[in-house]
Amino acid sequence: MSNRLAAEQSPYLLQHQDNPVDWYPWGQAAFERARREDKPIFLSVGYSTCHWCHVMEHESFENPTIAEVLNEHFVSIKVDREERPDVDRVYMTFVQVTTGSGGWPMSVWLTPALEPFYGGTYFPPTSRWGRPGFVEVLEEIARVWREEREKVVQSGKTIVERLRSLGGTTAAGAVPGTGVLESAVREFAASFDARRGGFGGAPKFPRPSELLFLLREHTRTLAKEPKEMVLTTLRAMAVGGMRDHLGGGFHRYSVDADWRVPHFEKMLYDQAQLVLAYLETAQVTGDRFFADVAADTLAYVRRDLTDPEGGFYSAEDADSLPPDGGVEKREGAFYIWHDDEIGEALGDHADFFRMRYGVLRDGNAPFDPQNEFTHKNLLYTARSLDEIAQMTGRPAAEVAAALDRARATLLAVRSRRPRPHLDDKILTAWNGLMIAAFARAARVLDDDGAYLADAERAAAFLRARLWRDADDTLLRRFRQGDAAVEGYAEDYAYLIFGLLELFEAGGDPSWLDWALTLQRRFDERFWDDAHGGWYSTTGQDASVLLRLKEEYDGAEPAASSIGVLNLLTLSHLTASTPNTPTPNPQALGVGNLGVGSSCVEKIDRTLAMCGANAAVHGRAVPMMLAALSTYHAGMPQIVLAGEPDASDTRALATVIRRRYLPTTVVVPVTAAHQDALARLLPWTAGLHPRGGRATAYVCRAFACEAPATSPDDLDAQLNALE
Repeated sequence: MSNRLAAEQSPYLLQHQDNPVDWYPWGQAAFERARREDKPIFLSVGYSTCHWCHVMEHESFENPTIAEVLNEHFVSIKVDREERPDVDRVYMTFVQVTTGSGGWPMSVWLTPALEPFYGGTYFPPTSRWGRPGFVEVLEEIARVWREEREKVVQSGKTIVERLRSLGGTTAAGAVPGTGVLESAVREFAASFDARRGGFGGAPKFPRPSELLFLLREHTRTLAKEPKEMVLTTLRAMAVGGMRDHLGGGFHRYSVDADWRVPHFEKMLYDQAQLVLAYLETAQVTGDRFFADVAADTLAYVRRDLTDPEGGFYSAEDADSLPPDGGVEKREGAFYIWHDDEIGEALGDHADFFRMRYGVLRDGNAPFDPQNEFTHKNLLYTARSLDEIAQMTGRPAAEVAAALDRARATLLAVRSRRPRPHLDDKILTAWNGLMIAAFARAARVLDDDGAYLADAERAAAFLRARLWRDADDTLLRRFRQGDAAVEGYAEDYAYLIFGLLELFEAGGDPSWLDWALTLQRRFDERFWDDAHGGWYSTTGQDASVLLRLKEEYDGAEPAASSIGVLNLLTLSHLTASTPNTPTPNPQALGVGNLGVGSSCVEKIDRTLAMCGANAAVHGRAVPMMLAALSTYHAGMPQIVLAGEPDASDTRALATVIRRRYLPTTVVVPVTAAHQDALARLLPWTAGLHPRGGRATAYVCRAFACEAPATSPDDLDAQLNALE
């Protein structure tokens, strides 16, 4: 019989609806029962594509004996960390402070007042691997609750007060200088793996914010080392096993230091941020390889992670049923290959494929008796096309064509296998990042408007389904017709980021207008006026004990980091910008988007707030450092006035596209949008096409160079700008 979780929308909670555990979702019903029965709460936090969450469910939560212990002594609550990052953040902070590490599944025991007193991550059902067994932990906690209740309750109160003090923000000084940026580059260089790419040893996680920071520092200083760290890392990731060489996209992380053996889940936020990193690297280098990887990743998102209405799904699992008809899910079963499967599917072209992707008769996976991949093949790029051409005596073009056909054939074969679980909830924050990626692709790649259409469709979906006009409130989650959970700081910040990228890509002022409304609400709901930066929550939910401010840029960047980048862009669409003189009002007029000097103050105070942390632990805050680098580099504007499909406009856009100008704000001006744009940005009112020709205006601090109507003239001005 199903439990209470059957009424929920979260795919993670629904995975546990048939457990014998008497689960509750996070909410008053569970809290009231804990208080009424005077029982401690067992809180289990995870997400639907988490491998070890699946393991703990199968071992413990499906076990009737363990469920009986839980049901007798505890009130058990399940939380999807992706739906409720506010709850996850509080108790993960507790687990990290008290154990020195964290992760999912997260297991925490709380008093009925929701104060934590014991916690950890995965517990095996019985003691092994140096970990205490789950049953033993449950029985000991139940005993302590019966016999030492007062001590436990006091411990919970003390811990919460300690966590509250840790969450305090120290007084900020001035905005850090460029020395902090240079120190951070040295910190990255000290941990850089020059041979294999990435930072540190195994496991290796992609953290694109690190790469985006290093690219900005390369551009600001012209130093080669930051760029080389990025190129080595992105190339290693793209040729390694962490990339899906048949279907596109990237897996979550590499188990080994060589990027060969992945953990196979695929997350939307990784795809979005990696697309941005590959697109920027393509501009820096002019190397089509990086652009192709970005395009391949976007093709995966279009095909496998896009809802029919236009939003983007959250993730695909690492585990699936094996293609041989087995009944137990295995990690990577969808992606790995026996050599004979490849030979049977590809026939005469199999050898080309084997050489390209390192396929061996006995498998290429590292041998491990416990490893499910032993005697199987994990695809990675083992040889270049030129090497294969030389080895086979065939022209490189013929090799490339044969490999294209082989990939298509094997992708079709793979599509008939049992697919991994799809987490089909649509999260506003992650969709904001993906909108930014598609919009940036529209600016960098020449695709006849398809990427822009994808970005606009997703933004329209969010506006229709996850935005409440009645009270200007953003919601976080949509699934199967149901929109729920008021948005957190990252939902606002990431969506604003996506909308600003969308405005720069297509010039539709309605996206800028919505971004401005969201920015106002973001500030009203989350801004910390005492110390600067933005809190993660509004602080209005009494069940969330701590109002925290995320400053660490992890797999997802902190809301404050993206918030500063957004305000830097907005400030350079207004007449009030950091590090720039007062604009020439006679030449351009003065715009005010409702942010103005307040916008600049928030930028300065947030950068100052992060200064002490950035100076000591630069690697912890790479996206904030990217914002600081942008702040010091300055942000020119390029206004491109002309019809988007006209050949002269496209010629000027191509000049801009092939430049890496990460701190430049691009403002498209079209006849259809000119008047609406001028109402938002009065300084653009006089910037028209000259002499009937598309015209580019290159500006600093709203003072512009002579209008450029030819690609050569624009190229010369951008040379001077660089």
